[in-house]
Formats: sequence, C-alpha cells, structure tokens
Amino acid sequence: MRRYRFAAVMLLLVVSQFWLRPWMGTERARWAPDFLLLALLVYSIRTTPGRASLAGFLVGLLGDALTTTGLTSTPAAFGAGALAHTVVGYMAAWGKAVFFAENVLVSGGFFFAGTWIRDVLTMLAGGFAGSSEFFWQIAFWSPLKAFTTAVVGMIVLITFPRWLEARIVE
Repeated sequence: MRRYRFAAVMLLLVVSQFWLRPWMGTERARWAPDFLLLALLVYSIRTTPGRASLAGFLVGLLGDALTTTGLTSTPAAFGAGALAHTVVGYMAAWGKAVFFAENVLVSGGFFFAGTWIRDVLTMLAGGFAGSSEFFWQIAFWSPLKAFTTAVVGMIVLITFPRWLEARIVE
C-alpha cells in the first residue's frame, strides 16, 4: 500500500508540472516551482544512486524535449538538462545517504540546493557561461525558483508525511 501512496504523490507532482505551471504563464514560469525536479529529488532520497541517476536522466530528457518544442521557458542545448538532472539525481541519492535527516527544514534546504545546482549545470552545459543571461539566471531567477520549489517541497512533505517516509532501497 505504501508504494501506491508514494506513486500517487509522484503522479500529483507530474500532473502539477503540466497543468499548474502552464497556468502560471511564461513570465512567472521563470520563478515557478519545478514539480518534476521536486519529484526527482523526493524519489532520489528514497532510492539508490544508480536508480536516481536513471530517473534523473529520464526526467532531464523529458525536460529537454519540452524545451526544444517551446513548452518551457528555460533555454538550453538538447542534452544539457539530461546531464544536469542525472548529476543532481545521483548527488541527491548519495548525499541523502550521507547526510540523512528527516527534518522538513533540512529537506527544504536540500530541495533548494538541488534546484539551484541543476540550473547552474544546465546553463553551463548549454553553453551560456559568461553571458549576461547566465548571470541573471544564476544570481536571480534560479534562487527564486529554488526557493519556490523548496517551499512546495516542504508543503508536500508536511501534507503527506506517512506517504513519503524515507525507505532507502538497498
């Protein structure tokens, strides 16, 4: 039963990405929470680094496909998102195993860092280093998006505490 509850929360986050984010509009999408990344981070906390890397690669590939079709506002070269999500998924699974804490505020910081690192890696892999867009993205928009993602992540953890209990898969 626990597996189905976890899958329901993951489905809720995926549906929110494709239903709620477009509703926010393109201007607000720069600071809107990234529900897919949040789902990846929640999944990564509860699995092994290999599985988290694979999940990150698939999420990043989906994000790259949507970016090239113009459905998202994040400019990046195809593959940059897949690389960034793979690295963040791996680091999240490994880092949570080393720095394990079931605290909502620690998890919020974890979500913030994961979102910001993903944005930095995407911009670097996408070839935007040194541009003014890189500066604005990393200094202003990414921290804002990371903050909103962390807040939504903490709300999800508070709302579904027993559904998202950490169970590390060996």
